Amino acid sequence: MTDTTNTYVKTASLEERRSLQKKRYASERKFKYLGLGAILVSLGFLVMLLMTIVGNGIPAFTYNYVKLPIDLTKVDPEKPEKANYGKFVKSAIADAIPYMSDRKGKRLARGLVSGGAAIDVRNQVVGDVSMAGQNADVEVPVSDFADLYLKGLTAKPILTKPDAAIKVSDVEGDVDVTLSAAVFDEFLARVKETISSEASRLNTRMANLQLSLDNQREIAANSQDTLAVESAKKSITSLEAQLAGFKTKFDALIVRRNNTAAREVLDTSMPSLLLKVGGGVVKITEVEGMSAKGEVIIPLEQKEASAGEWQMQEILEAEENRKFSDKEVAVVDRLVAEGRIENRLNTIFFKKGASREPELAGIWGAVVGSFFTMIITLALSFPLGVAAAIYLEEFAPKNKFTSIIEVNINNLAAVPSIVFGLLGLAVFLNFFELPRSAPLVGGMVLALMTLPTIIIASRAALKAVPPSIREAALGVGASKIQAVFHHVLPLAMPGILTGTIIGMAQALGETAPLLMIGMVAFVVDVPAGIFDPATVLPVQIYMWADFPEPGFQQKTAAAIMVLLGFLILMNAIAVLLRKKFERRW
Repeated sequence: MTDTTNTYVKTASLEERRSLQKKRYASERKFKYLGLGAILVSLGFLVMLLMTIVGNGIPAFTYNYVKLPIDLTKVDPEKPEKANYGKFVKSAIADAIPYMSDRKGKRLARGLVSGGAAIDVRNQVVGDVSMAGQNADVEVPVSDFADLYLKGLTAKPILTKPDAAIKVSDVEGDVDVTLSAAVFDEFLARVKETISSEASRLNTRMANLQLSLDNQREIAANSQDTLAVESAKKSITSLEAQLAGFKTKFDALIVRRNNTAAREVLDTSMPSLLLKVGGGVVKITEVEGMSAKGEVIIPLEQKEASAGEWQMQEILEAEENRKFSDKEVAVVDRLVAEGRIENRLNTIFFKKGASREPELAGIWGAVVGSFFTMIITLALSFPLGVAAAIYLEEFAPKNKFTSIIEVNINNLAAVPSIVFGLLGLAVFLNFFELPRSAPLVGGMVLALMTLPTIIIASRAALKAVPPSIREAALGVGASKIQAVFHHVLPLAMPGILTGTIIGMAQALGETAPLLMIGMVAFVVDVPAGIFDPATVLPVQIYMWADFPEPGFQQKTAAAIMVLLGFLILMNAIAVLLRKKFERRW
């Protein structure tokens, strides 16, 4: 038998205990600061994401419309839909922009107006027959690039009023510009910066080409493979030609950058300079000191102006790098000065369906498709989910079979959503041959995906009801079904509704399962029922994000804002329900 009565236990000194306590407190503070830092970093990324989405999306909620003087005297009031509105719009554009009279100018002017302007005018006249038979100023949307320019998202101009007098004189089709002071110095400095940037970019490309050339030369010298050697020799010839071309261009840029006395030629690779003089516009093509040469874009009413009475418009982005030319800039500015262009709420975005033209694309078709899909999802998943939860929690015997069911339900809640899409494709479309891209099929697929979430949330809500409620109901003579449906279920309903709304919010944001059943189809018409082809808001966002036109970038961000608004609203409703009906036992 071991004698433990004389065992010596060393007691820590007061200083050691204080040291250990300080270390413990320091560890706790470190853990606290790390947690707080993680929260702040997460909030920072969230704020950046929201700022990016909101910053890109807000411009899409407004749009610019141009007033065109359209002659509708030939429209039959009894059959307004039969008129040739395309011809009317072309004539109105020619009347509104008479200085673009040649073929190329007319094509440019027509490109400033939406390609769907004729359809828009037709819809306005059909909706208001009183417009037929008269001349009217009809508002139609401008093109997407014109709208981007008017919102300051492309070809951003710098406007100044130089302190110098100007005189413009005609010389063999072009014009000479003479100034009373050197006001082009700052602009020329920016041109030199552009030349330096272009030279630097070319230098980088030449370095990369030289590396590739050295690599191919090494292969040609050391490889034992005849085919590889032949291929390397061909690559060497091509790379040497490219490198020689870049070297010639690079040397020319260096000379051009260092030569401060020569007249600077403003080609499409350089910043643009427009002079607004006497109600017209001159595009400068060559500049030197106090003189310049250019071409007239819009005719001048007066060819002389005093200091402060004319404007110099600089566009630093080279014309070859943007989709909106200098002539289009000048024409749009003239329409704005004439009061023909107005920026207002973009009703097309909220009232129309999908379109290949950014200015005509809207979210209404996707919103209606989402509504029908959510109705089907709710109608199927809510009663089935609640019924399954009631049976499993209140009536099912506790055996291996019900345990397997519970495990499978929990596992289904973690299954990737695209698996449900594959199931819908195999069963609903291929086996039952239901209509593809219909809200009915989309709702059924999302109902399968939402069921596990509703079952789990409903079981948790039922389990939270105290057993005393059931016992009291049974004690006064109620049956098991009466106790559950008359007493337990009403008390658990707030939690059930909260789980259902959260599950529906998750379903509203799903894209992958709907892509599998064809709801990615391009659907122009707004669906009228659950059997009509449709798309949903997340899929519409996915499609717009894949389009190359810059106008769709705004539409994508705006649609994301709308979707986030719906999700926040649904989650807010869930929180309010929980707060309003929550019981404390």
